[in-house]
Amino acid sequence: MSRIYLGRHVYGFAAVMFGILAFLWRDVKLWRQIIPIGKVPHPEIVLYIAAAIQLFGGLAIQWAAARRVGAFSLGSIYSIFALLSVPEIIARPLTYNSWGNFFEQLSLVSGTLIIFGAPGPDNREGAPRLARIGYVSFGVCVVSFALEQLAYLSATASLVPKWVPPGQMFWAVTTTIAFALAAIAIFFGRAALLASRLLTVMLIGFGLLVWLPIVISHPHTLFNWTESAETLAIAGVALIVTDFLTQTNPRVSDS
Repeated sequence: MSRIYLGRHVYGFAAVMFGILAFLWRDVKLWRQIIPIGKVPHPEIVLYIAAAIQLFGGLAIQWAAARRVGAFSLGSIYSIFALLSVPEIIARPLTYNSWGNFFEQLSLVSGTLIIFGAPGPDNREGAPRLARIGYVSFGVCVVSFALEQLAYLSATASLVPKWVPPGQMFWAVTTTIAFALAAIAIFFGRAALLASRLLTVMLIGFGLLVWLPIVISHPHTLFNWTESAETLAIAGVALIVTDFLTQTNPRVSDS
């Protein structure tokens, strides 16, 4: 019985969510990825094009035969979003949120590199170097996730539901440490598969415990929806890493 790899399906579903949201919320000023080009003529056209690419890529990546086309489409648009965040980094280099936005987009690019480079039915050997670049790149992004939570620890704690024991700050600190440990495992390969699995579970937990209740209570705020979709997309990348490690080396260390 062949193994089912879910990473690209979750990742693609999140891309479709982004596309649908862009068509529903057409105000360019609400989209931080598009804001840097807000002064160009008819920026809403750029938003529609980005939405269409995400819809197309998110659907194409669901099928094995078209996964590389989907990965290329999504990787291209997320690379553009990452580059568009660079001027903000240059303008405010000491504000980590600027760096965080860049690495969040880069993490999505990392997933497409792994998908494009991983072996498949149309290319049994794949492109190992490209996949490895995506893998290492995602590790760098996980370091950024830890640093971003550390820089905004109080804000992170405020997002933790108050009813979850033992306390909000406990989980803010614990998840920050978890990000750091996951990054170390990914870089050094020690327990990398276990780390990617636990990272996936943690990110899905963020979506279910943090962002889903916020979306339900404030459904008319675009930011809540995009954060939910982005969390799901990054969880999809963590799952892509899990699939990649399992597919390329079934005996990868879990200890």
